[in-house]
Amino acid sequence: MATTRSVKNHLVYYAFTAAAAIFGALPESVVRRLGTWAGTYASRRSSARRELLSSHMRRVLGPDASNAEVQKAVDGMYRSYGQYWAETFWFRPRRRETIINSVDRVHFQPVLDAQAAGRGIVFAVPHVGNWEIAGVIARDLGLDLMAVAEDLPNPLITQWFIDVRNNFGIDIVLTSDPERRSKMIRRLKAGGALALLADRDVTGKGVTVEFFGEETTVPAGPVALAELTNSVVLPVVAYFKDEGGYTIEVGDPIETPDTGTRSERVQLGSQRVADALEAQIRKHPSQWHLFQPNWPSDSDIISSESA
Repeated sequence: MATTRSVKNHLVYYAFTAAAAIFGALPESVVRRLGTWAGTYASRRSSARRELLSSHMRRVLGPDASNAEVQKAVDGMYRSYGQYWAETFWFRPRRRETIINSVDRVHFQPVLDAQAAGRGIVFAVPHVGNWEIAGVIARDLGLDLMAVAEDLPNPLITQWFIDVRNNFGIDIVLTSDPERRSKMIRRLKAGGALALLADRDVTGKGVTVEFFGEETTVPAGPVALAELTNSVVLPVVAYFKDEGGYTIEVGDPIETPDTGTRSERVQLGSQRVADALEAQIRKHPSQWHLFQPNWPSDSDIISSESA
């Protein structure tokens, strides 16, 4: 059994490295087209998943959206996710300047203000567009950026992602690291930055908020760590531009109350983060790569798909 698993892990790893070699040799425009084509192909092959994604998009687009609008948005989710993967395979450190020059920076003053004050920054990031690009810009700004990554079942792929994100300028700490929390705290207290994906609670231990009109949980980490270290919480999103390149938009600092219990402050701050991410996601709903259940009612859809 262990030998079989090892063989499968290596085969997947070789597939990833082969894809990186192929995409890395192509021009960016071709990579982008291949990625969107692959997403279109996947959307036609994933009929069982579409009901879940349609439910997500109905929340985002609102009750007045037609079914045609919802399905168009779902198709867009697949295309943009394909583009994300294609660009991940394509990226090389030598292309950093090309990427920097392709980014429109919107409302970066809160970042500059936090840097000038020597405060740590917690970037609350949704799974939108190509969130890895923020690492390139963070390095360009002189920010010492760290992010948390999950341990995947395949350790070779886990290491592959760590290497890719290191190339993007992101220092990775794994969820399995027993010193994860202390490393993040030290980074923030030293005036560094954390990038934490904040729109999906992968641990199931988050705080309850209302998100797109329905209660669910989101990670408490962004607000809890910021409060502990006197850091600034900034929602940030990296959208794809239609003509190629990116728009990175920074939101206003998330204010948390200075009264109430710590759990109450973290809950209210997390609700404000969720509200900010809602506004960012609604600007380009099809760039939200949410392909997993995210609300309690999603379990009913998954159950019906499995039946």
